[in-house]
Amino acid sequence: MTFVSSHKMKRIVGQNPEEDPHHSRNSVSAPSPPEGSRPVEGSSPRRNQSIPPELADILVPSLKVGAVAGACGIFTGAAAGIIRSAPTLFFSVIAGGQWFTLGTSYYATRLMTLKHFAQEEPTTGDKVRASTVAGGVAGTLGGLLRGPRNVIPGAVVFSLLGAGGQTIANWRAVEAAKAAEVAEVAKAADAAPKPPSEFWSRWSPIKQLSDQDYENILEEKLLRVEADIALIDDRVKELRESERRMKEGGSETERNTAHSNKA
Repeated sequence: MTFVSSHKMKRIVGQNPEEDPHHSRNSVSAPSPPEGSRPVEGSSPRRNQSIPPELADILVPSLKVGAVAGACGIFTGAAAGIIRSAPTLFFSVIAGGQWFTLGTSYYATRLMTLKHFAQEEPTTGDKVRASTVAGGVAGTLGGLLRGPRNVIPGAVVFSLLGAGGQTIANWRAVEAAKAAEVAEVAKAADAAPKPPSEFWSRWSPIKQLSDQDYENILEEKLLRVEADIALIDDRVKELRESERRMKEGGSETERNTAHSNKA
């Protein structure tokens, strides 16, 4: 009994699933994945290393502005080096780096400040505040490049320059909008546009004329020409009359001379 039971246990435990027909009928083998798709141990999925669009919208335009400012700084530094009889390359590199830092930091800070202050369309006040903050940041960085003592003066001066420049730009934008509106209204009404400033129109030798004023000027000139023509006609008549009289006087003198000769 013991031998048979142990033999049966060995048969049950050591039985190969592939040799069991019952197991082969009921089990379904899963397909093996291809070799190229098998995960490699120790490998991690590739992460997306692209720049976020919010950062790209600020970084790319700022770098462009900084590049233009840096190019201007290179030429300015070269000119300063030539004037001072100093190393031109050194002055160009230093000035280009400073101008690049100022332009990039100013424009990037201005864009970020506008996005923070104005959610939709920035107003003139938002633009002035953004330019002031951007000027302060750019002046601080420029002061750090030139020395710690120049940080506070640079921040103050560039803040004032940013606020003043933005105020002038806003004023010019408003004036341009007013001029465009006046031009549109004048075009719609089929009339000549009014001058943008009374000061220049008052002292300018050029004056805008309407169609009626132009017709009046032409009529006055025509009357003057007609008066001149009338005077010329009277003068011609007088000359012809005097010429006729001279001819008559000459013929009478000839008759008298001929009569005296016959006598």
